[in-house]
Amino acid sequence: MDALTRLHRSLAGGDNEEGQEDDLLGDTEDLCSLSPLQRVYAFAACLATGLVLMMLSLIVFARPIKFAIMFTFGNIMAVGSTVFVMGLNKQLRMMFDPVRVYATAIYGGCVVFALIFALLIHDKLLTLIAIICEICALFWYSLSYIPFARRIVSDLMVKLCDTEL
Repeated sequence: MDALTRLHRSLAGGDNEEGQEDDLLGDTEDLCSLSPLQRVYAFAACLATGLVLMMLSLIVFARPIKFAIMFTFGNIMAVGSTVFVMGLNKQLRMMFDPVRVYATAIYGGCVVFALIFALLIHDKLLTLIAIICEICALFWYSLSYIPFARRIVSDLMVKLCDTEL
């Protein structure tokens, strides 16, 4: 049974002959008392809010500290929105899977550094460096969900940056 069929059955409240453990939203039962449809709405709202914050941050790009705060919180909301669909335990298991544990740690560190540099230190240059690293780490983290994507990007970067012609 494909994921769309499972999602449709979950949202429509139809019978699932394979049981609750195969349900697309089954891991979120302990998360809260939201229905599957409400979880999808919460996911969409959280993702949309995060994307809007990231887009609005471009307006204040000339002020790196405000940009960093809006962009980072938008980033956290967008990445965290999947908790409503998958559940917190599954999200954390996937984030700390051996394949993406380093990307997760670097992304988390960059988020923390960007907020520290923006809120506590008020250093524009360090804030921009942290934001650039945050974007790169999120890109690398996202590639870990696509089979062979990181290898393709790595090979492409080696070919593009190689000095031999």
